[in-house]
Amino acid sequence: MLKKISYDQLNSRQKENYNFQKVAAHLADYGFNCMWLNDDWQGADFIACHIDGITFLKVQLKGRLTIDQKYVDKDIYITFCDAGVWYLYPHDKVKDELLAEGLMAGSKSWENGGYSWPSLSRQIQKLMAPYAV
Repeated sequence: MLKKISYDQLNSRQKENYNFQKVAAHLADYGFNCMWLNDDWQGADFIACHIDGITFLKVQLKGRLTIDQKYVDKDIYITFCDAGVWYLYPHDKVKDELLAEGLMAGSKSWENGGYSWPSLSRQIQKLMAPYAV
């Protein structure tokens, strides 16, 4: 009755919905209920609400590790999947860690406001390990 779909055959909106469902399932294991937002409220694609009733995360869903000036000082978390591993990280903290490692500074991309990695090097995998979900 059920037939698995091919992710590669989905359009961009379908991929975004698919990825939201995947990461929401992972976050449920940590006590979060995720609610999709239709209008990128305060830079977030969705809100992750913890069962403790105190913790609420504003989360931006990305296709790769991304740092962008438009998220600075907005208390945004970024989530993405790399090689089957989902990551959820506080944008500003990881920005500072990457800059301290000298990984973005001086690049044209960063000077233009953003930087992303299509895949994670071993150095970045080590830096991102604490944020694996």
